[in-house]
Amino acid sequence: MSSVVETVTELVTPILDERHFELVDAEFVKEGKSWYLRIYIDKPGGINIEECALVSDLLGEKLDDCDPDPIPQAYFLEVSSPGAERPLKKERDYERALNSYIHVSLYQSLEGNKVYEGTMVDLKPDELTLEYMDKTRQKTIVIPRKQIAQARLAIKF
Repeated sequence: MSSVVETVTELVTPILDERHFELVDAEFVKEGKSWYLRIYIDKPGGINIEECALVSDLLGEKLDDCDPDPIPQAYFLEVSSPGAERPLKKERDYERALNSYIHVSLYQSLEGNKVYEGTMVDLKPDELTLEYMDKTRQKTIVIPRKQIAQARLAIKF
């Protein structure tokens, strides 16, 4: 399904660039019996529902005009904000999240845990440093980037 995502990325990028929006992520997934094409967009200050609807309409028109159809099966097109807990996927996402509270899931345990939440206080090409609370104690951990399965902004409670 990566070819669908690549094709859709090529189609939506000019639409977003013209409006100074950013493509955060694109996915084409099957959930139950239905297929979903999800496009996550953002801009400084956040994206609103009218902007999501506009991108959805413009992208839908472009997809309808494609011959051959890049997505022959029926699907639902969803264009939305990545939300407050937006994923960190690109290097730029990590750079913007420096000094922010994040959630990190690891492929393998590191110091006995596979999940950490804390403030990213340092970022290097091959690792990030997280300050987190372990019960009542403030701790610091250096996490190799290759061990990160998923990372996202998090809301601190």
